[in-house]
Amino acid sequence: MTALVRRWWGVAPAVVAVALFALRACLAVSPRDRLAPVASEAHDPPGTTAVAGSVYVARGGPLVIGYQGAGKARLQLAGKELGECHPIVGGMTCRTIVAAGPIAIRFAAPEIARLVWSPVGRRGDPEYLPASSLSPDPPDRADFDAGVGAARLDGAIALALLATLVATLLALARRRLRRVPRATWLAMGAVFAVAVAVRWIDLGGFGQGWDEDVNWGAGRNYITNILALDVSPESWAWNYEHPPVMKYLEGIGAQFADGFGPARALSAIWVALGCALLVPIGARLYRFRVGVLAGAIAAFLPPLVAHGQIVGHESPTVLWWSLGVLLSLTAYDDLPDDTRAARRTLAMRLTWIGVVIGVAIASRFVNGLLGPLCVAILAVRAPSRWLRASVVAGVTWLPAVAIATVYLVWPRLWLHPIASLEESFRKLDASHTQEPFLGDITNHPGAHYFLVYLVATLPLGVLWGMVAWLVRAGRDVAHRAGSRADLIAALWFAIPLGVAVSPVRQDGVRYVMPCVVAFAVIAAAGFDAAATLVERKLRHGFVAIAAAVVVYLAVVDVRIHPYYLDYFAEQVGGAGTVEAHGWFETAWWGEGVDRAVAYVNEHAAAGAKVHRDCVLPNHLTWFREDLWAPMTRDLRQADWIVSYAPANLATRPCVIPPGFRDVFDVTADGAVLARVWQR
Repeated sequence: MTALVRRWWGVAPAVVAVALFALRACLAVSPRDRLAPVASEAHDPPGTTAVAGSVYVARGGPLVIGYQGAGKARLQLAGKELGECHPIVGGMTCRTIVAAGPIAIRFAAPEIARLVWSPVGRRGDPEYLPASSLSPDPPDRADFDAGVGAARLDGAIALALLATLVATLLALARRRLRRVPRATWLAMGAVFAVAVAVRWIDLGGFGQGWDEDVNWGAGRNYITNILALDVSPESWAWNYEHPPVMKYLEGIGAQFADGFGPARALSAIWVALGCALLVPIGARLYRFRVGVLAGAIAAFLPPLVAHGQIVGHESPTVLWWSLGVLLSLTAYDDLPDDTRAARRTLAMRLTWIGVVIGVAIASRFVNGLLGPLCVAILAVRAPSRWLRASVVAGVTWLPAVAIATVYLVWPRLWLHPIASLEESFRKLDASHTQEPFLGDITNHPGAHYFLVYLVATLPLGVLWGMVAWLVRAGRDVAHRAGSRADLIAALWFAIPLGVAVSPVRQDGVRYVMPCVVAFAVIAAAGFDAAATLVERKLRHGFVAIAAAVVVYLAVVDVRIHPYYLDYFAEQVGGAGTVEAHGWFETAWWGEGVDRAVAYVNEHAAAGAKVHRDCVLPNHLTWFREDLWAPMTRDLRQADWIVSYAPANLATRPCVIPPGFRDVFDVTADGAVLARVWQR
């Protein structure tokens, strides 16, 4: 009976996956099938069939709509042909200004063609138009349910597939997981719950991030492709300059609503899991209480809170680095006494480390730096009998497994991997916009850029823990008692800084998030070292220090909420001082624009002339639908002007003409993020 159960468990995940794909194939309705067949007209391209009905537009304004997969097609909205069209991969999109609500649509195209759009409120590569936004009836009779704009069936099935994968991996690791102490599980659960709660409070209160719509839309398309078993090259052309795993994860959330909320909630979960893994990491490197405090610090650090609320590459990056570090630290645990069995066990563990590295790279290219860190940890931690084999495997087997993983999880690479990667890197090889850095305006800051930003955005109370760690580690080295734990922690902080040798030096700490996580572990170890001195006179000295640090960080978060992206620590005077001196970039990713636009939408008269070119990126300025037609690009003709990062005129020039007054500001810790001017 036991053998039968084991045999069943071995095939159960595949059976569940096949059943889920079959269920989707039976229940899903294609968007074109939601429209009603109609007779062909004289202007329809030859060889096409026509369908018609209504499309629901949730927000009025500029709509981009078109098709993919058809050489020639004809698309009409509200009975009119569409102008201002541009080619996309395998199709065409057109821009038009529409009112909110149902709009008549007619589409004549080959059967393989599909409708795509970028609805009002999102830009970037177009999204597949969901069936829930279509009706076979004309606008006056069209009926749309509460799930309009979403694909909830796809979201539920994709979530079930992810749950099946996670359950399978946990089952494979069940013997090792049983050895984890109960106290560790409880501490990890507490850190995870707190980290999620902090990020879910006013989720998205900062507004819309610059890249969120690109990641969200591509992720939604990718999940649709997977569930439809569509591996055609044109279906994987969306946002191809970045690898896909982050978009898979966020694309699941993108199916559940016509908005960023569910995807942002998943981002919070990935970061929270990364924070929770610091408990066993800290316990392994130092001791249990260090791991708990490290997880708590990470749960509250403003940069980690900020990027745990955004549909972006940073949240899974935190998870993969924490997981890779933990697996590397535990690679030599409880190896069998038999050499041959031990070699097999170690090879399997190294293979899984290689998989994690590959998944990390498939989330963001710069995560390739996780590989050298894992190899270094394996070398530092290796027993003498396994040192040579581990180093050899680290420089041969781990890269091979990582490369194979990237290839397997990215269908765009399957036919032409080298050419596809070259295209991705070529699209990424572009200068970023200029930004202020230490009083200069530049897009080529020095190699010290990230290190300076890390110090400037680390809360002063946590920085003292870093100083305490440096003092204790320096003393140990001076007495030739330096620990492997300190070396690993230092490498964890230093290796991600290798991105500084690339041209990608921008956006603050965004590209070095693993350094922020390493800061949490190092600071916790520093506070532990300080507590050992205090506890000679105060029995519960560590508890007192840890509680003070957590309360302090909670106050920091409350003070900067919801603009965690613009947090700068006390040692540089906060965001207001930074902005005044042009030391660092504030208002850099769209945060706060939504409130400025909402003010104009509330107060502007019907048909007022609005100028939005003082906002970069201006695709985040979603004004009322009646304000789009009279919109002007001439500051002198405008009734309203919205400017973004108004203190940084060198990168966003916007000279306000005479006769305007400042009527509304969006601020964060003294820095002005956005400003509204009225004639």
